[in-house]
Amino acid sequence: MRIQLEINQQLLEVEAGKTLFDLADTAGIRVPTTCKRQGKCRECLMEVVEGMELLSPLAEQEEHLRPPFRLSCRTRIEGASGMIRCHTLHRGDVKITDEGCRLPVSGKPMELDPAVTRDGDRILLDGEEIARSTGPIYGLAVDLGTTTVSVRLVDLASGHLLATESFENPQRFGGSDVMARIQYDTERKGRLLQRVLLGYLSHAIEALPVDALDIYELVIAGNATMRDIFFGLSVYTIGQKPYKSITELEMQEGKRASTHLEKPARQLRLPIHPKARVYGLPLVGGHVGADTAACLLAIEMDREDRMVALMDIGTNTELIVGNRSTIFAASCPAGPAFEGGELSCGMPGVDGAIERVRLDGDAVELGVIGDIAPQGLCGSGLIDLLSELLRTRRMNSLGRLENGEGRFAVSEAEDIYLLENDISLLAQAKGANVAGLQIVFERYGLVYGDIDVFYFAGGFARHIEVAAAKRIGLIPNLPDATVVQVGNASLEGATIALCSTRRREALHALVQGIEHVQLESHPDFFDHFVYGCQFIPVESGGLQ
Repeated sequence: MRIQLEINQQLLEVEAGKTLFDLADTAGIRVPTTCKRQGKCRECLMEVVEGMELLSPLAEQEEHLRPPFRLSCRTRIEGASGMIRCHTLHRGDVKITDEGCRLPVSGKPMELDPAVTRDGDRILLDGEEIARSTGPIYGLAVDLGTTTVSVRLVDLASGHLLATESFENPQRFGGSDVMARIQYDTERKGRLLQRVLLGYLSHAIEALPVDALDIYELVIAGNATMRDIFFGLSVYTIGQKPYKSITELEMQEGKRASTHLEKPARQLRLPIHPKARVYGLPLVGGHVGADTAACLLAIEMDREDRMVALMDIGTNTELIVGNRSTIFAASCPAGPAFEGGELSCGMPGVDGAIERVRLDGDAVELGVIGDIAPQGLCGSGLIDLLSELLRTRRMNSLGRLENGEGRFAVSEAEDIYLLENDISLLAQAKGANVAGLQIVFERYGLVYGDIDVFYFAGGFARHIEVAAAKRIGLIPNLPDATVVQVGNASLEGATIALCSTRRREALHALVQGIEHVQLESHPDFFDHFVYGCQFIPVESGGLQ
């Protein structure tokens, strides 16, 4: 019997001796690489979900990896028979909603006042010449999520959105959450997390339908850890009390005026113009990072008189409450569960991910991205499924399944199940979010009913059914008219900062006046967390 190899859902019959990289190449599957199979770039990662015993032992170049990750160019088939299942860390573009470069709240065109301008054939950055060209001037906005990276290409002369790219963050080999990556980056030399991320971003840039040398600025949004790793800074201090970036500590010591970061593209070896600026947006404070700062731009918080709240759901969920006079912010350690991470059948929102679930009697109706056979559940599908299990009383408010089997069959044909352990992980992620909401609202002196607008943000938030999110207690049970889904507000805010130096400067002033609420040290955090782990609506009067 020959060995069966399944890569990215393609089934091959193979013989021993060849590498996973070569076999993927034969099947027409693109594996990211810069070093051309020499084991130096560390980019050709694959996740092996079955059959690790049929593969060669870890090579010297793979000493930085832990199961189930391997470098495909160093990994050979060695067994005689059996099944190997694996996939690349770039299984296709992650589904994102992109309405173009318009302010999501007002619908007005984006303000256009970019740092990059033209004077004849002179390309200027902040008024200083960096190039001579008669070609176009482009910029990139990038949201560095712990799970997903999203990129926008913008024509800086017109403000038009030209293209988008998105991919799974390849740093997963260092851990699925921020604290794991801080530990990994601190303990291992060589800035491997930075190198791999820069490699994948370079490939995404090269796939854009323009000459990359016409890109003259790149604006980065991301939590403090993702941003600082990207720029090559130590993130050790973010993982230790008081959980501050080096840039925050330096600002406190008077060594810098802002927590934002800048580097020329050539220093990061990105394939854009070498004198282009890579600009990291400022932090709000602690784990409330530049992604939250970008969200503030997206919802125009500096111009807001109403009482608003923003909940940006991700591996770290960020919370914002207030208006332009007073703003409170907090970060909830939710983990990657609602983005499909660490679940038995979880996956990002790529082709094959179940994004819709409806239970009708014994029938399970599924909506699958790409209209292909389902491969797993992404965030919106998970929320739908939990809501439907609760609605049909197949699951109780404590997250226990009533069938006594400890799992629910989502698609028996494709072997996709939701386990009670998965539900527990989702409950804990939700509990952290609800605890954060309650503590921030209490600190502000508000109840949920005082909010005029509740912005529901995140890379997959646009695809979530609000009724389902309210039923399971993921967001407060507010009137539908109060809840506004704004999708990837971090990417929108990065785009605004790219297109307008005036708005960028306004953001610097805004973040310095925000009060950061530390959840970890709050005496009632655990009580609120336990309450939030229940699958019950969070009523507008606040938790009791």
